[in-house]
Amino acid sequence: MKDALPSTPLDQVLHHLRMSGTFYCRGQFESPWGVAFPEAHGEARFHLVTEGVATFYGPGIESAALNAGDFVLLPRGTGHTIADPIGSPLMSHKDIVPEYISERYAHYQYGRGGPGTRIICVSVRFDDPTALRLLSLLPAAIYVRGGTADSEWFGQTVRFIAAEAKNLRVGGETIITRLADVLVVQAIRSWIENEPEARTGWLGAVQDRQIGKAIALIHRRPEHAWTLAAIAKEVGMSRSALSPRFKELVGESVMRYLATWRMQLALTSLRQERIDLGDLAERVGYQSESAFNRAFKRYVGIPPGAARGSLAGLAA
Repeated sequence: MKDALPSTPLDQVLHHLRMSGTFYCRGQFESPWGVAFPEAHGEARFHLVTEGVATFYGPGIESAALNAGDFVLLPRGTGHTIADPIGSPLMSHKDIVPEYISERYAHYQYGRGGPGTRIICVSVRFDDPTALRLLSLLPAAIYVRGGTADSEWFGQTVRFIAAEAKNLRVGGETIITRLADVLVVQAIRSWIENEPEARTGWLGAVQDRQIGKAIALIHRRPEHAWTLAAIAKEVGMSRSALSPRFKELVGESVMRYLATWRMQLALTSLRQERIDLGDLAERVGYQSESAFNRAFKRYVGIPPGAARGSLAGLAA
């Protein structure tokens, strides 16, 4: 039995926030300490303070004091610094030699015996095009404060992660990964629910009853032979009403959005699997491989076969 689809277009967007390539570490720092993290292209990061205090800052990020239970998400891996409150000299995180507990879990220890701070740090990748588009629209940093009115269960999740990271038991890696997934979705959901910027542009369009449904149809069934008239009928609008409304909210026409979405899916498939180009063409809504090749070259600049080789080189 297949899982039921999420109930709203926004739920469907959040449904695609599935992590891959998760790496997590437990940091134990004693004042004086300060750690600089460079920009991480293609990654999201979050830090969770489980004990003590820290100062967090970076380019385009307002400096913030973090206390036990506080969580900060960097959706695009923006470069940043975490340090003790007294502004101690910084070290690059690469210069702190970790103790590797497993391939994806490490323990960092640094400092000189002063007041201690413990932090769980997680780096993740998101490969789904929907997730990547959402992350590109989020601010450089999203904070979730421990002890806020809606964070009781968040605090419980924090305590579970802290316990698993402190005493890693059988299955601990899996548990931390799943809980990290929950924390990221909750942080993004909290921002969407509380910030005015989340009600504009593509995010605002996704939350619109009819335009959001149109976007969801395109995302869910890219292989369908969609026309403007067919999409308008599905969402209960006329073509003349759908077209300007969609462009106003999304910033491009319905059919242009459909074509772009299909190409994003194709790029993801080429990156992740060895799929026959004819099968890929059918998967993303083209009746022939030649038509797909032409559309792909217009969008990317090179044929899909050449793109496959380039993407394989980047992944190596």
